[in-house]
Amino acid sequence: MTSEEVQESTILHVDMDAFYASVAELDNPQYKGKALVVGAGVRGVVLSANYEARKFGIRAAMPVGRAKRMAPHAIFIAPEHHRYSEISERVMAIFNSYTPLVEPISLDEAFLDVTGSQKLFGTGREIAAKIRTQVEKEEGITCSVGIAPSKFIAKLASQHCKPNGMLEIKSDRILEFLHPLPVRAIWGVGPKTAESLDRLGLHTVADIANTPRSTLIRALGDATGESLYELAWGRDYRDVVVNEPEKSIGNEETFSRDIDSPEEILREFLRMTEKATARLRDANLFAKTITIKIKFADFSSITRSKTLPLAIDSTHETYEVVKKLYLALRNDGARIRLVGVSLGNLQEDVPVQLELGARERGWREADSAIDKATARFGRASVRPGRLIKPEKSQDEA
Repeated sequence: MTSEEVQESTILHVDMDAFYASVAELDNPQYKGKALVVGAGVRGVVLSANYEARKFGIRAAMPVGRAKRMAPHAIFIAPEHHRYSEISERVMAIFNSYTPLVEPISLDEAFLDVTGSQKLFGTGREIAAKIRTQVEKEEGITCSVGIAPSKFIAKLASQHCKPNGMLEIKSDRILEFLHPLPVRAIWGVGPKTAESLDRLGLHTVADIANTPRSTLIRALGDATGESLYELAWGRDYRDVVVNEPEKSIGNEETFSRDIDSPEEILREFLRMTEKATARLRDANLFAKTITIKIKFADFSSITRSKTLPLAIDSTHETYEVVKKLYLALRNDGARIRLVGVSLGNLQEDVPVQLELGARERGWREADSAIDKATARFGRASVRPGRLIKPEKSQDEA
C-alpha cells in the first residue's frame, strides 16, 4: 500500500453529559428540570452539576459551600459511586461492540478508534449516531460525540457540541475550527502556562501557531513549547491505547473542619495510606513513588514526593515514607483542610532484594492476612491501632 492509500484515522471522543447528575435524575425523576448538584457537605467539592445548575455558574471541582451561595435553591446530593461504575461498565460494553480499540479516560468518557469498523458499521458519523442512540435507549442518559482524525481534535469537538450533540471535524476543516479558539483550549495549557502566553501576547491558538517554535521553547521549555506548537497546527499522532495501565492509585479526604494537630493529621495520612495500599495490593501492583498532598485552610496546596530504589506495597513501609514527607515540611500549626496519598510509578513485578540491608521481612505477610480478613469481615474488622477511637469510660459518657 502506498502512502497515498493509507487510510486516515477516524477517532471518536464520547463524553457522557453531566454523568453523575444524569444518573441521579435517572434514578430520581423528580430532580429533572431542577438545579441539581452532586457533592455533599459544605466542605466538599462539586463532582457534577446538571445544566440547570450550570446556568448559575456552578462547575465541577468548585467548593460545595461556594456552589450553595451561588444557587441556594439547588438540590445537593451525595455521590453514589457504585451506580456510576455499574452504568459506566455497560456504556463501555456498548463502545466495545463497535470497536475493540477503546481507551477509557474516566468513568464517563472514552476515545474510540473506529477506522477499521467502518466497513461493518458505516462512517464515523454513522457509528457515533448509533452509539448515541443505543446509550440513550439502553441506559437512559445522553452523550456527546466528537469525530475527527485525531484524539485532540475529537475531544475538542465533543466539548463544542455538548450537551447531547455530535460534531465532526474533517481534516480539511481542522485549522478553520482550531485557530479561533482561546489558548486554554489546548491540552497542557493551565493557569500558569496561560499567563506566560498572555505575557507573550498570545491569546488564540492561531497566535501560537504563528509564533516561531524556537520562541515558544525559550519561553515555555522544550517539552511544553514543542507540544503547544504541534497541537496548534492540529498535529496529534497519539494512538488510542487499549487497557492502558493505571498510572497511579490514591486517596484523599476533605475534613469536616480544619485541623492543625500533627498527631491528628498523621492519623488521617495513615488512614489514606491504608486505603491506597489496599487498592494497590488488590491490583497486584507495587509502587516506587510515594506522593502526599496537603490543602491548607486558605485553599493553597502543596505536594511532596519520594521515589524509592525498590517498589513496595506494604501499608507500614508506605506510611513510613508518608510520615517523613509530612514531618519534613515543618509546618506545625498550619490549619489543613485536606490530605491525600498517591502511589505512582507502578510495577507488576514483585521486588526482590537479597543484599545486605534488605528490608525487614513480615510486612507483606501481615498485610496479606489483613486483606483476607477485611475481604471476609469488612474494612473495620482489622485496623491499625492508632485508627481505632478509644471507647469512652462511664465517667465520660
